[in-house]
Amino acid sequence: MSKRALLSVTDKSGLPAFARGLVRLGYEVYSTGGTQRMLEEAAIDALSVSKLTDFPEILDGRVKTLHPAVHAGLLARRDVSQHLETLNQHGLQTIDLLCVNLYPFAETRARPGAGFDEILDQIDIGGPAMIRSAAKNHSAVVVVVRPERYSEVLGALGSPNGVSPELRRRLAAEAFAHTAACDAQIAAWLEEGEGGFPAQISFSGSLVRTLRYGENPHQRAAFYRSGAGTDGLGSVRQLHGGELSYNNIQDAAAAFELARDLSQPAAAIIKHTNPCGVAAAEQLADAYRAAYNCDTTSAYGGVVAVNRELDSSTAGEMAGIFLEVVVAPSVDTKALAVLSAKENLRILEVQPSRSPDPAVRSVPGGLLVQDWDRRGFDRNACQVATQRQPTAGEWAELEFAWLVVKHVRSNAIVLARDRAAVGVGAGQMSRVEASQLAVQRAGERARGSVLASDAYFPFPDGLQVGIEAGVTAVIQPGGAKRDSEVIAAADAAGVAMVFTGERHFRH
Repeated sequence: MSKRALLSVTDKSGLPAFARGLVRLGYEVYSTGGTQRMLEEAAIDALSVSKLTDFPEILDGRVKTLHPAVHAGLLARRDVSQHLETLNQHGLQTIDLLCVNLYPFAETRARPGAGFDEILDQIDIGGPAMIRSAAKNHSAVVVVVRPERYSEVLGALGSPNGVSPELRRRLAAEAFAHTAACDAQIAAWLEEGEGGFPAQISFSGSLVRTLRYGENPHQRAAFYRSGAGTDGLGSVRQLHGGELSYNNIQDAAAAFELARDLSQPAAAIIKHTNPCGVAAAEQLADAYRAAYNCDTTSAYGGVVAVNRELDSSTAGEMAGIFLEVVVAPSVDTKALAVLSAKENLRILEVQPSRSPDPAVRSVPGGLLVQDWDRRGFDRNACQVATQRQPTAGEWAELEFAWLVVKHVRSNAIVLARDRAAVGVGAGQMSRVEASQLAVQRAGERARGSVLASDAYFPFPDGLQVGIEAGVTAVIQPGGAKRDSEVIAAADAAGVAMVFTGERHFRH
């Protein structure tokens, strides 16, 4: 009996070689639309799927494989004689190999300017139906959805023992994951702008790379790209350096998010997901230098992100210390040449994120889902709580400090001066300790600085630490029971204090 293969793919990379291999192994090849045209152009004999169905493609190709001749051929169990008799009774044939991957829905959705109907047309119907039929019957049908598998599958098909049960099962798992990922992307798209949270939620990702290990060597880890991967860390392009680790990616994400929140040329230095330095300036090199000077000790071995093209002047400043990763929206050739002298320094190009996907964190037995904290600074929403109003210069510093403090782990305090963080207190169990740590790191630079707190001061004590160090203005959410005591402490010291009315916890 001749063997039959049905090929219908969007990703046509490697397809001609795969099809030739199938023909050499004695397969009769059927295909659809663009796949068949490509095979014909490559001088490979391929029959139209209409030869199987005895029915033409209709509705602009929307219906071509939704037919009993296809699905009976995929689903018939070879070990059940009644199934084979039914095929014979209706003049149908078995299909032994299915090679299908789906329409580029995620890529179309991610393309700027793509309209609703254009995206809707990229919802594949026949493809998932065939994939699921073949994967369900994987003991009899080899199902392939990834071009990376072509060589392995051809090798197995040509071996004396054929395709092993283990490989068939693995291919079937990949097939169901492929359709599930597409379904998750479609559901997320249709939910956009609806508000609230759906009764069921799915997330999808494509494997970018397995990692050496996770946070610690005994933990396995991998990095997956969400959606089309055209922005955020999903768009990462590594220009130089060693393999990225789990912690590198976490820190790169933290640095990237902080730098993108600042409108002026800015640099952020991250250590263990917390900023140890961040600054903005007219020139990127000046911003990096000020960020580094915030905490020169902690910057060693850190991860740096900038929000402008990385130039040679800034790269020259970075070359003076050991860094793990540098992240930028683009890197000019001279800057790359400067930093490439450091063999293991990982240099990444990452595009700003436009993704509407929510922030997700796993917990034992469940998922926590929330919106990303994209809230910036709105001076009009602020309330000056003290007798003294901030000066124009203090307002500018308060805005900078407020944008930075939301990227610091709670409890969080940031002291800022001249558009640079001079002291950061992160992840402390009490707000007083966070204030003490920020003041300690700032030293003499605390005098004349402004202070930002990610949440309210429950008592005046944390604020008093900043006042004694020489802070002149404070920004915090307000809303504590003892706000009046905190305001009185600020007024007594002649310190201006602004309430934002919202907090920025980051756990």
